[in-house]
Amino acid sequence: MRQIVFATNNAHKLEELRQIMGSRFEILSLNDIDCHDDIPETADNIKDNAKMKADYIFSHYNIECFADDTGLEIDALGGEPGVYSARYAGPGHDSEANIDKVLRLMHDTPMDQRTARFRTVITLIEGNGEYHYFEGRVEGLILTERHGTGGFGYDSIFQPIEGDERTFAEMQSSEKNAISHRGRATAQLVAYLQGK
Repeated sequence: MRQIVFATNNAHKLEELRQIMGSRFEILSLNDIDCHDDIPETADNIKDNAKMKADYIFSHYNIECFADDTGLEIDALGGEPGVYSARYAGPGHDSEANIDKVLRLMHDTPMDQRTARFRTVITLIEGNGEYHYFEGRVEGLILTERHGTGGFGYDSIFQPIEGDERTFAEMQSSEKNAISHRGRATAQLVAYLQGK
């Protein structure tokens, strides 16, 4: 079975990727390769952040790897939080504080102006040093309050436009993965790897 490192310390993302990719690949975590470094994510866009994380693992561990970065882009906030989605309310990566900030900033925004999208970019570096990029996105609306307890990040206030009227946090993980930004980017990654 082909082993590939997923350059993340986020247990939620790791579990989600393993579910999406199934048993076709052995997805190793940073912990599995004994990497406990604080990998820099200082780029000003999600594609370069994903590349930066993958570069770090490939250059330090010389192993096939991929990394992702995701941003929530809210039109009424000029595309924010974008690349700063995980630390929108501060450096602590506090999802609840991030949601509170979005709801506070958008408290008087009408529903027809609450459009947003999630974007995920995955950077894959193969053993020969080749780079490949895969992007997934999903359009939706930012609700005025939380709905659901599943998922993570902004899932409880993001309602995808396609499908039903539930938030990502109200869906089963398999339902979310079928239409999510990360699911779509990962599907492209899997299709590429299976075609090798």
